[in-house]
Amino acid sequence: MKIISKVFVKQIVTEKSKEKLFTIFQDSKMRLEQECQQLLFEQRKLQSKKGVSKIEVENRFQKEIEKRKDKINEIGFKLEQLEVLEIGSEIIEKEVDDLVEVGVGMQWDKIMSDKAIIIEDDVVKRIDEIR
Repeated sequence: MKIISKVFVKQIVTEKSKEKLFTIFQDSKMRLEQECQQLLFEQRKLQSKKGVSKIEVENRFQKEIEKRKDKINEIGFKLEQLEVLEIGSEIIEKEVDDLVEVGVGMQWDKIMSDKAIIIEDDVVKRIDEIR
């Protein structure tokens, strides 16, 4: 029988990976700011139409703008954390699924132990099994 187990993908922080993350965060922040501007434009456009509740339109658009502003603030926090992150430290990048064979007589603790794939500059450096 096969089951799905979670595996952490960790990244060793290098100058190259810090620069890459910085660029990703900056691009995301800029995209969200552009979306906010576009939403404000669409809001004004809709509010100028007759028969449309200006307050309802404003409330709906403000919710969407606030969601994006929250994400912008979150990215700002991540950028601050990135600055203080030391070279050589490991960060969890994501979590992926692993297909594990389970058979009678196997030790459950060993099957379900935490596993991690350690990556440095997009190259797998090692695979850890944490007990």
